[in-house]
This record gives sequence, C-alpha cells and structure tokens, in this order.
Amino acid sequence: MAGLFETAGEGAAAIALDEVEASILRSLEVQMLELIGPGPGPGGVGDDPLAALFAEGPSEAPADPALARLFPDAYGEPGEPADTETRAMAGEFRRYTELDLRARKREDALSVVRALDGLGGDGGVLTVPAADCPRWLGALNDLRLTLGSRLDVTEDDEEGLYALPDSDPRKPLVMAYLWLGGMQESLLEAMAG
Repeated sequence: MAGLFETAGEGAAAIALDEVEASILRSLEVQMLELIGPGPGPGGVGDDPLAALFAEGPSEAPADPALARLFPDAYGEPGEPADTETRAMAGEFRRYTELDLRARKREDALSVVRALDGLGGDGGVLTVPAADCPRWLGALNDLRLTLGSRLDVTEDDEEGLYALPDSDPRKPLVMAYLWLGGMQESLLEAMAG
C-alpha cells in the first residue's frame, strides 16, 4: 500500500505514507494554497453571506499558465485566439464563477493538509472517509494539472517523462507528477470499491 490508496470499506480509502511522502504531499498542497491565493479574510465578504452571494471575481484569465490551467476559460478552444464575443462571454462566466471555484480548490487542498497534519509529522496509515475522497481527488488533480503545466506536459509526450535522465533538472517534478498520477488512479479504484 506504500504511497497508493487501497479500499478501506464503505467508500473510504487508506494510504500508507512514510514521513518523507507525507511531507512532500503536504508541501505540494501548501504551495497549491499559495498559488490559488487567500480566501476572504476577516471583515471581507466571507463574513457576510449576502455580500458573498453577490461578490464578483476577475473577468480576465490568469496570466500564469498554471492558474490558467486550473481556471480555464469556459468558452473558446484552449490555446486558440478567441473573438471579441467569445472573450466577453468567457469573462462574464469567469466573473461569476471563479471565486467559488477558487474556494472549492482551496478547501480541497486544506482537507489534504489537515489530514496529513493528523499524522503528527510522522508517516503512517491515513484513512480518508468516503465523504472526503472527492476532495482528495480534486486536490490531487489540481496538483497534477499545475505540475503538468509547469513541465509543459502534453498527452503526446507524457511517455517521454519516464525516460528523463537523472541529471535533468525537471526530474524531481516529473517524479512528483508521476507519483501523484498513481495516487490519483489508486484513489479512483479505491472509491469504486
């Protein structure tokens, strides 16, 4: 079970992580939280449910390619220039949905961090309740999307990642990307039961 999920009954999943694996996963999730950005703070719209309901997010896509991958435009084809009308529709959609999407991604990452903190800095077997498995799946997916964006991974060249020489400076990120992929796949299998 080391580093991969197994079924723990009733939709739950369990994973054995050593101290280093737990530390790496926690560090990646904390970096994800930093990338997503803070949520509403004290005195912000987060304290007023009515204000939060009418809060508007950005209308432009993020400049950072990793954030653009996490928060893609709802209209148009990725990587292709959009006409004025498509850009306007995408901006309107983003303005009313991105804050909620950011909040969900933030909560997904926090769920993983809190669970890992429950290990007390040591390795061990972590059981993820069925209700939290979708959060974990989302958090792992967000990490893979971000790393894939940073590595410029495409479907065509993913197989080439396995053949990178140890001297390649991308190797640690590639190893994390592949590990997260295995973890994500094993979680899906564990959830299916």
